[in-house]
Amino acid sequence: MTIEIGAELPSGNLMKLGENGPEPVDVAALTKGRKVVLFGLPGAFTGTCTSAHLPSFMRTAEAFRTKGVDEIICMSVNDPWVMDAWDKSMGASEAGITMLADPAGDLTMAMGLDFSAPVVGFVNRTRRFAAIVEDGVIQALNEETERGVCDRTAGETLLEAI
Repeated sequence: MTIEIGAELPSGNLMKLGENGPEPVDVAALTKGRKVVLFGLPGAFTGTCTSAHLPSFMRTAEAFRTKGVDEIICMSVNDPWVMDAWDKSMGASEAGITMLADPAGDLTMAMGLDFSAPVVGFVNRTRRFAAIVEDGVIQALNEETERGVCDRTAGETLLEAI
């Protein structure tokens, strides 16, 4: 079952690459008492994710901050090294985007936002979504209904929901 507006984010950890290797990031601690944008996508370095989805939040990061958003988080079922490399290649962190990995897809599956396409190596990957989370509770949630499209989940679209 897909997470819905008004539901609490499931507990769990995402991962980031720190100075000494992978570090867990507690989702509850990340969102407690804060307003965050959380968007998920199928994979780092993939077509629509690289050409449209991540760039849309890089373009709108400052506008989100002026509307009271504390942090913008991109998550994907990848390992933290891949997310770090993608971050560096795109300049995401410089634009104000926090790049976090969901290595085994645990949070993705707990949210009910997973899909698999084994023929291309995608197993339990994140469906394309964008959400506003306040104090751990989903306030807005947009999900794409078509593959290869970033319209309902673009930064500009989510910004209109605030």
